Amino acid sequence: MNELYPMKFKPRFKDKIWGGDRMKTILGMDYSPLPNCGEAWVLSGVPGSGTRVTNGFLKGNELNELVEVYMEDLVGEAAFEQYGNEFPLLVKFIDSNDSLSIQVHPDDALAARRGIGNGKSEMWYILEAEPGAEIISGFNRKMDAKTYLEFLGKNKITEILNKEKAHKGDVFYIPAGRIHALGPGILLAEIQQTSDTTYRIYDWDRVDDKGKSRELHQDLALEAIDFTVPDSYRTSYRKVLNQTVSLIDSPHFTTQILDFDKAIKKDYSELDSFVIYVCVEGNIRIECGSSLESMKKGEVLLIPATAGNVFLSPSKECKVLEVFIS
Repeated sequence: MNELYPMKFKPRFKDKIWGGDRMKTILGMDYSPLPNCGEAWVLSGVPGSGTRVTNGFLKGNELNELVEVYMEDLVGEAAFEQYGNEFPLLVKFIDSNDSLSIQVHPDDALAARRGIGNGKSEMWYILEAEPGAEIISGFNRKMDAKTYLEFLGKNKITEILNKEKAHKGDVFYIPAGRIHALGPGILLAEIQQTSDTTYRIYDWDRVDDKGKSRELHQDLALEAIDFTVPDSYRTSYRKVLNQTVSLIDSPHFTTQILDFDKAIKKDYSELDSFVIYVCVEGNIRIECGSSLESMKKGEVLLIPATAGNVFLSPSKECKVLEVFIS
């Protein structure tokens, strides 16, 4: 069997009522014939929306097909034991030209009870944000189901939601159960559990070009909502040039950021996991074994669990999200 190598994938583009053109103008993606693009799924094992390899001898193979054949060599022993033939993470870029619906995702326990696979915890890394752009994350006051339903029933739910200004480089962790939404003017990278379950709570009373409203799932959402109000909704981190900085360490994935302007060596020989590189700034050359690949802003590279040393060489200053399961 041929040796595994770092793999690139063809994105799956999703037309959304709130999407824009930043995938094209900023990330250089071609999503034609869609009129606009709300999401680009750049690494996906979601059934029916799996991404396919574009480089090397495995070109044309879908991600979950590779997991089935290469098993722990691709994803790591622990991940294969837990998730089987389904790749456990989904990476996408999102362009919000308008407000997304106010929504919530179930956690693993609720998803299991409802027979819908995994829950959905996720994180956002803001690539670009227009002045004044905002996200919604959680509640702005102490909350319980009774109070929530009162505001929802009066069509005043936005009054109890926490808003945060969004700036380039900001990080937000959205654990399953946290009510959230994106406002307009934002381009971001999202890393999440492999799940496409979203419960819409409020969709700003908008309709499509046929005059129809999108379906809401207020009853399903109620059991999913976590009414806990944390001290902070924003993930704080300190930029350290040419060092790996931790962003998110969750039960579902670990995300670190590497901001660098000189060649870096990464040793994954003791890591029992695949590694995903998400390029969020600059151009990078990656060497792994006999393989040589390049990445630019908006591209993703999957490093197999069998990889040892990986060498990253930037052109000027670059930023890469490094994602794995620990």
